[in-house]
Amino acid sequence: MSHISADPEFQALRALSAALGRNRFRTQAAGGNTSIKRDGVMWIKASGRQLADALDEDTMVPVALDGLREAALRNDPAADGAAPFVIDSLNAANLRPSIETSVHAINPHAVVAHIHCIETIALAVRENAGELVADRLHGLEDVVWSLVPYRRPGLPLARAILEAATPGANVLILGNHGLVVSGDSVGEVENLTVRVCGALTAAPRRAPRADIAAISDQARNSEYRLPRDEGAHVLALDPASLSLATGASLYPDHVIFLGPGVVAAPDVATGASMRTAGGPDRPPMLLLLPGRGIVLHRSTNLSADAMALCLADVVARIPGDAVLLRLSPAEEFELTNWDAEKYRQTLAARNAVS
Repeated sequence: MSHISADPEFQALRALSAALGRNRFRTQAAGGNTSIKRDGVMWIKASGRQLADALDEDTMVPVALDGLREAALRNDPAADGAAPFVIDSLNAANLRPSIETSVHAINPHAVVAHIHCIETIALAVRENAGELVADRLHGLEDVVWSLVPYRRPGLPLARAILEAATPGANVLILGNHGLVVSGDSVGEVENLTVRVCGALTAAPRRAPRADIAAISDQARNSEYRLPRDEGAHVLALDPASLSLATGASLYPDHVIFLGPGVVAAPDVATGASMRTAGGPDRPPMLLLLPGRGIVLHRSTNLSADAMALCLADVVARIPGDAVLLRLSPAEEFELTNWDAEKYRQTLAARNAVS
């Protein structure tokens, strides 16, 4: 990793990355990414690696900043995966850069943190997201924010930021996606993240506890299993959450790790035979059993568990009568057939459920 390891800011970024990754309300599974720019090199989290492991593993990839930024500005497809800009001599672990590398490259700030903040997503999926965010962030010192409409992660999102963001914005609310916070130092980004996430916070609805014995009996001898965290059952136990969660997907990582859409069924056997609209011809990865709880397909891994809990956390913070903006079938298809995401899914498969 060269001399960058001796840079106090680099080490501070590793610590911040780990803290963000270990907080399920800030990011989940392999989602989210952080970066720092130093002497023409941008160090960014590797694809498929988890922010939570930033202090324990080699998770950062070096890319040539100027070349990548220029490619993104001219909408060169090479900027999408960013692989041609990796500095091999500094990449001993042979890591592949994050899907969002071009988003970080076009950001003028030295330090950037992109997270899938629960509080942010709960607002960013709503039709009146701009109005809601403006109200929550009003008067927050040193915050210059912009709302960026949904685009596929990677180069399309970077281009959308260039078109929609206010010059000098240090907070980006990404429609149907998450939050980007940037600044001149790690401390500045950390402080801003805490204050912005705090301002966007909403109390979740309460729901009854699941009947674990009954759900276990339903799943026994089936293709399905119980989620690792009982909190995910809220999706099926709270009527408002059930209504909000069912249907087309709300954000990219749901599609990547659970497949498009969400299916509700009266029982496991019926649900196993159902298919999501426009989705693959396979049993649903996530199945909601109204009034009882949820189950996950046995082929899923820990990333799926994290995303099921994420969805429960998100919809519990959205009023039942809210108007939502969902991903279209074309946008869901775009995500499931994207080589960069297939690569991340392959790496995530190591997080098997034991």
